[in-house]
Amino acid sequence: MKKIQSVKGMNDLLPSDSPLWQHVEAIVSDLLIRYGYGEIRFPIVESTDLFKRGIGEATDIIEKEMYTFSDRNGDSLSMRPEGTASCVRACEQHGLLYNQTQRLWYQGPMFRYERPQKGRLRQFHQIGIETFGFSGADIEAELLCLTARLWRELGISEYVTLQINSLGTSEARQQYRDALVTYLEQRKEELDADSQRRLTTNPLRILDSKVPATQALLNDAPVLSDYLSDESKAHFEELTCLLTAAGIAYELNPRLVRGLDYYSNTVFEWVTTHLGAQGTVCAGGRYDSLVEQLGGRPTPAFGCAMGIERLVLLLTELNAVPSGLDQPVDIYVAAVGDVKAKAFALAEQVRDAMPFLRVQSHCGGGSFKNQLKRADKTGATVALILGEIEAANEQVTIKHLRTDAEQQTVMQTELISKLQAAFEL
Repeated sequence: MKKIQSVKGMNDLLPSDSPLWQHVEAIVSDLLIRYGYGEIRFPIVESTDLFKRGIGEATDIIEKEMYTFSDRNGDSLSMRPEGTASCVRACEQHGLLYNQTQRLWYQGPMFRYERPQKGRLRQFHQIGIETFGFSGADIEAELLCLTARLWRELGISEYVTLQINSLGTSEARQQYRDALVTYLEQRKEELDADSQRRLTTNPLRILDSKVPATQALLNDAPVLSDYLSDESKAHFEELTCLLTAAGIAYELNPRLVRGLDYYSNTVFEWVTTHLGAQGTVCAGGRYDSLVEQLGGRPTPAFGCAMGIERLVLLLTELNAVPSGLDQPVDIYVAAVGDVKAKAFALAEQVRDAMPFLRVQSHCGGGSFKNQLKRADKTGATVALILGEIEAANEQVTIKHLRTDAEQQTVMQTELISKLQAAFEL
């Protein structure tokens, strides 16, 4: 029979790869806890209307990329293409936003039907950070300081650059949109096909085009900053002052617009030149209208998301993967002869006394020589050997697999202290 393969663009994560993912996830979750953020979890599948109303029907996500289906009741459901709309829905449903502020984070798979390529998959994994109830630039500066600290703790801060921009209010953006459309319609034939389509659906996305000829046309186009209100300008100036005070370097990018309709005022991206075309590592912005758009009361909000695949890829490309992530075992327990039950009990005793070490018991039988080969293959530092003679005398043999230290047979009552010395604990 033909073997069944994984769905295109939806990859497996193998045991050899998972330690690096766990390393990244642990650093991120620890950092967010230290900043006072609480974790929230929500379903993978939501009502399609949630994303249509939240993301915007004229976006590429809604038009081309969502995995949408009808369930047995005829309801239209979609697999989440991003997390912000789901987070808002969950907060509203459970009353977390009324007269409250929230600092939240989540992680998990998202789904978009795109052409799979390096750093971009159809099932990808994101860590999202969302804040609600804060209208000032201070929460924006906090989140940018948090992400800057994350890059330092991952050892990649010198390879990423912060770009920021202000989109202003929806009214200012509409005025700018009209001016931009007027300018581009006179040059429509010179635009690439995708930009021509966006001219009638989502013209601001043309600013983000990667086509050189289109970018050249934009050099003389109207500039969004000329349409910002005094309030938006003051808000953005406060943010830049806070970033400067915190020592966070940034670049102003007037063409940074982001791809979702719900953004307003501040938007940002952390970008790198070490991932080819997929150079955005983390991105987000302010979305003060989204909660009301989804049926709630007006609530200021600011957040971001980062792709775990891209972070892992960047660490790998930069040779910034910490050593020691690939050693799953510290102690390997081998049993020789009819001592299996006593060997399992011994392993459990070691786990009780030394819960911070990784202990693996041999399973599946085999000769003493084969058991030691398997112990060596696991990368274990020490093998504990329990034979029939040792078991009868309540002893155990300690064999060092990574050093020239002498093998020794000790009483089982001395084992923990000997292991503590071996691991310098």
